[in-house]
Amino acid sequence: MKHFATILICLLAMSCTAEAQLLKKAKDLIGGDKGAFTKEEAANGLKEALIQGTSKGVDLLSVTDGYLKNPEIKIPFPQEAQNVEKKLRGIGLDKQVDEAIESLNRAAEKAAVEAKDIFVGAIKGLTITDAINIVKGDKTAATQFLQRETTTSLNAKFSPIIDGSLQEVGATKHWGTVMNSYNKIPFVKKVNPDLTAYVTEKAIEGLFVMIAKEELNIRENPAARATDLLKKVFGN
Repeated sequence: MKHFATILICLLAMSCTAEAQLLKKAKDLIGGDKGAFTKEEAANGLKEALIQGTSKGVDLLSVTDGYLKNPEIKIPFPQEAQNVEKKLRGIGLDKQVDEAIESLNRAAEKAAVEAKDIFVGAIKGLTITDAINIVKGDKTAATQFLQRETTTSLNAKFSPIIDGSLQEVGATKHWGTVMNSYNKIPFVKKVNPDLTAYVTEKAIEGLFVMIAKEELNIRENPAARATDLLKKVFGN
């Protein structure tokens, strides 16, 4: 896309010896000085786009039903426990199963808000090389960068919050009810997945699904560029 090619030219110019000459060529490509932006604006525009996208993605998830009512990221029973769900629904315990699933998603929704500061810190630490790679990369290059840079921190931050949230929203109680009902079925193999680790992993996966969608939106939809700097940098 033309506007991303333009940003790339400006970012590349920042790392070249003949900086002034290359910047002049970049400006010429977008019509001289009219509507042109500086190298600082190009870099800041990219960071602003990322902060806007991650913030919106987090906001969409950190509300009631942010996970539960979104089929793309709704947290189901753990893989190893899906046979538990099948058997319990088969004997009419749908309500207990639904309550357990709801409680897992409520825990993720409560934790999601904590991601903002981690994302913003990573974005502010973008180097010129990072910015160039993001601009040259595919349509979710920024999301991929954030996954590399923040997943470890998100796990460390989310895990205790998820653990507390599971208790607060009654997930442990609902899960205990489900597992006790299942274990009463004759001849079944007992399972006991680590709920905290599982919900933490799925909550983080869901965050990146939504951030990728927002990244695509900002890249492709002019109406999604909410600030003057975004409109200037991404609109040329």
